[in-house]
Amino acid sequence: MSYSPSQSSGFANTQNRSAYRTAPSGMCSLCMEGCATPCEIGLAAVLGAQTVYPTTTGANQIASEKVYPLDYSHFNINGRVFGAQGVAATYEDAAIFNVGLARAYGTLHPVKLALPLILPALIKLNWRDYFAGAAMAGVTCMVGEDAKSKDAKLQIENGRITDFPFLGEIVQCFQRYYRGYGQIVPQCNVEDDMLGVPEIALQKYGVKAIEFKFGQSAKGTQPVNRLPDLKTALEKQRMGFLVHPDPSDPAVQKAYAERVCPNFYMYSRLPLWDEAFFARRIAELRELGMENVYFKMAGYDPADMERVLRIAAANQVDMVTFDGAGGGSGYSPCHMMNEWCLPTVTLESELVRIAEGLQREGLTLPAISLTGGFASESGVFKALALGGGHITAVGLCRASMAAAMNAAQVGKLIEAGNVPEHLRKYGASVQEIFADLPDLRALYGTEADAFPAGAIGVYSFLHKIAFGVQHFCALNRKFDVSLLDKTDLIPLTQAARELL
Repeated sequence: MSYSPSQSSGFANTQNRSAYRTAPSGMCSLCMEGCATPCEIGLAAVLGAQTVYPTTTGANQIASEKVYPLDYSHFNINGRVFGAQGVAATYEDAAIFNVGLARAYGTLHPVKLALPLILPALIKLNWRDYFAGAAMAGVTCMVGEDAKSKDAKLQIENGRITDFPFLGEIVQCFQRYYRGYGQIVPQCNVEDDMLGVPEIALQKYGVKAIEFKFGQSAKGTQPVNRLPDLKTALEKQRMGFLVHPDPSDPAVQKAYAERVCPNFYMYSRLPLWDEAFFARRIAELRELGMENVYFKMAGYDPADMERVLRIAAANQVDMVTFDGAGGGSGYSPCHMMNEWCLPTVTLESELVRIAEGLQREGLTLPAISLTGGFASESGVFKALALGGGHITAVGLCRASMAAAMNAAQVGKLIEAGNVPEHLRKYGASVQEIFADLPDLRALYGTEADAFPAGAIGVYSFLHKIAFGVQHFCALNRKFDVSLLDKTDLIPLTQAARELL
């Protein structure tokens, strides 16, 4: 049995001719000379190196297609009938609505979360409602790396960014609805840091936190982008990216003029950060007003995971987000999304082992958040329980963006007088159809009626997740998410049992 997908994939709309007769390699067991079906090999025969990455990127998001031999579905949720932890054991107090969901984290400057959730880094699709909805829900959200490349008004002088109006717009999407919970956190890769994104974010746009990105489950290496011409290649090089071949080389320019130049590719640098870098860099940024610092990591080698947590502890980092295989959202190599990194449930088990060891040494660890393929309240509950107190929050990335996009589309249809058939029984306006608007009015007043439909959708989706978690907590007579542990899970397989 192969757990890997066949040569048929949504990444590039490829398909096998004989979908149910494939070899372990993923190829059709009978490969015919006259076949023009676009399987992965057939597409690569025409588009070459471009097919390392999805050819379907655009107004969509993409995730791993691999079915792993162990995931959170291998656990059921336990239940209890006696007593109550976290509240008085009375009928009035031991109620679902009294399950505490709020969390707090931070070393020098505490951050409050209304829910045990975060929205991991994105800067594509309906990002405005993604960030606005995070503020409404009261959770932290991260702005995806390389946001600068989307800013037509970006100004760079002497290798440093001097104006980044797009970042100001991003921050305002969150701050407009901020109600004392969570943060908006720009993420920095190597180029972002070299060009001074942290400095301009802190000093010009009022940002209080920065996230340094080591990698994520769908992108262990940084993305490679094919560039259309010499002019674009030179501009990207000016912005600080690595471009291959070197467009400023006279020999390359001559080859381009003679139409014998190979493709230009833009490549982001891999992080080569270490303990000395972070000790210096974090101190510099705190001097400029940075209050909180975050790391973004993934299921790399366990030794690297431990080293990142040690660096975080030594520098009073506030939160480290670990991203497991099974998630994904953007422009990442197809097979890296499917075949790289610890699956999230295995990653979490390894994290707990590492965290317990570091705590025995006396280290004060940062908050740890976990993401990678979560989309339901049962998944969030299981991750918090398996973490046994070591997981502060669970990240919902693709699912929250799906909520933003779907709700925004519904809002447009309602405005056009074309209410989707499955929603007509609820009413004919946003105020009638969006069921959690009363909860938003309770927070913001009647101005909530005019909030963007997509942002209301993010709030509503996260509200549903939280309400579902409250039900599972009450089922186990635990009336605060901080009380969850491995005893709240029932393993269904031997592999799952070994993780408890």
